[in-house]
Amino acid sequence: MLAAASLAWAETPEPAAPLAQIRRVYVDQLSGGEAAAQMRDLLINSLHNTKLFLLTENPERADAILRGSAEDLIYTDDFASSDGVDLRASTGASRSTRDSGIGSRALSVSVGDDQKVSIRERKHEAMAAVRLVNREGDVIWSTTQESNGAKFRGASADVAEKVTRQLVEDYGRVKRATAGSIP
Repeated sequence: MLAAASLAWAETPEPAAPLAQIRRVYVDQLSGGEAAAQMRDLLINSLHNTKLFLLTENPERADAILRGSAEDLIYTDDFASSDGVDLRASTGASRSTRDSGIGSRALSVSVGDDQKVSIRERKHEAMAAVRLVNREGDVIWSTTQESNGAKFRGASADVAEKVTRQLVEDYGRVKRATAGSIP
């Protein structure tokens, strides 16, 4: 009985092989609000440009569904600091005598330095955690990508590009591995 189970295990395809069999993909609505809807559109565009998969708007026709969540945040980071040095010294003397008249001495020193810094920086960051799920509901691929934006691309577009790039790399690696294992 144990030999039969071992044989069945050896004949099953490697876990990454289902990824190589994907031809048609449906990109599901991502959770995360309004920014997630925009991320979905960016992912569809980025995946379509690879010509790797046929993208469909009908989940019934898909070999796999891309699901997950995305967030795009724009916020202001405030930083404030204050440094100061202050030194004061004062001395005085006064003397009055009948013979010598009025005499007085005084010394006063004052040094001060105050520095205040206030920085307000606008930041933009996006994140997506997505997975490809086959018809049986098994997760066959996943990734999480983050970005603060790229030189010529916003944070959301950069995240969509990173997700697509990772999928293309992993798909190519699996395809090469499965092609090398075929006799």
